[in-house]
Amino acid sequence: MADQPLVEKVLRGDTNAFKTIIKSTEGLVAQIIFKMISNNEDRKDIAQDVYLKTFQSLQQFKFQSKLATWIGHIAYNTCVNYLEKKKLVLLDNTNNEDETKESPLVILDNRSIDISRNETENLIFRKEISEILKTEIDKLAPLYKTLITLYHNEELSYAEIAQITDLPEGTVKNYLFRARNKLRVNLLLTYKKEEL
Repeated sequence: MADQPLVEKVLRGDTNAFKTIIKSTEGLVAQIIFKMISNNEDRKDIAQDVYLKTFQSLQQFKFQSKLATWIGHIAYNTCVNYLEKKKLVLLDNTNNEDETKESPLVILDNRSIDISRNETENLIFRKEISEILKTEIDKLAPLYKTLITLYHNEELSYAEIAQITDLPEGTVKNYLFRARNKLRVNLLLTYKKEEL
């Protein structure tokens, strides 16, 4: 269902329409919360808070973005407020010496896997690489984790991420570049090139 009729139904008191909104956005909201907040109990409270805020301010939604992007923005701000309240770091400003060198994130597809391996070995290999990436991404600062997740997992555009984070599009690109580079450096420090 399109955003406007769905929002109008919620504003008329249709609780099932709000359940539809939750169901369609919970993946995005969970990705943001899980990348920014490390405490499991706090994650649950924040998720409830996000949807409470969404419900309470739904009449203020002006349809200038996708509803999911707007709710993502609420989730992001709720997480930032939590981090500030707990005096936790949103972004690690330490620079890597290699930060100026561009290096793309390792992308796995069938072409990047040795075709001499059998199918089972390929599946195991992909799973191991995926776990290594997930582990290393989780070591990044909350903002970097969130940007990588929104761009690569949720496949949001720079513009959508900018709307969610209230950062200029250029800053999103810059931070995403830094996040990928930091990930690359961490991978090279943690694992031998031959292992990757």
